[in-house]
Amino acid sequence: MTQNLVLASTSPYRAALLAQLGVSFEQVDPEYEEEPLSNEEPSLMAARLARGKAISGSKQVSNTLGRSTEQNIIIGSDQVAHLNGTIFGKPGNFEKAKQQLASCVGNWVQFTTAICLVDTKGEILGEGIESYLIKYRQLDESEINIYLKTDKPYDCAGSIKAEGLGITIMDEGRGKDVNTLYGLPLILLSKMLRAEGLSIPNNIN
Repeated sequence: MTQNLVLASTSPYRAALLAQLGVSFEQVDPEYEEEPLSNEEPSLMAARLARGKAISGSKQVSNTLGRSTEQNIIIGSDQVAHLNGTIFGKPGNFEKAKQQLASCVGNWVQFTTAICLVDTKGEILGEGIESYLIKYRQLDESEINIYLKTDKPYDCAGSIKAEGLGITIMDEGRGKDVNTLYGLPLILLSKMLRAEGLSIPNNIN
């Protein structure tokens, strides 16, 4: 039976990444509040939010798309950027992004990304997590200002759009899959989808 693939995210970045796998998919808005919990570990936070988005996305598939009886795999994903216990969320504006970058420059910052797959009923099919480390290079205030005004990474954790000009403020990267940094670890996701019977890569005529 054909399984529909649904990305529980309206992020154009994650959509572009998922498209690299050569699969057809739809996007839904999970309408899930990304609220941190007090003293929550970054990896646990990423896993909890990815799970919440996936389950919320399954409800959207059933209620909005009207596919409660079809076979669907819903993908939820969340990323947490953190340094020495401090979590850097999406800054939202220039001033907060400037504060984040001032804290990150010269340091290794870890980007932890979680994936959760659920079915139409919201039952968990699989969960996984990957991390990628980047070292921000030393930046003076002028360089920070120029980068932020050019790349505008206000919707990116850690105030860096790594797939854009963010590469210019990095010194080094470490990890299994650089796509983890971009918000969707494709090596891990491919394994998880194959475990659910999807053919990746697909036969393309």
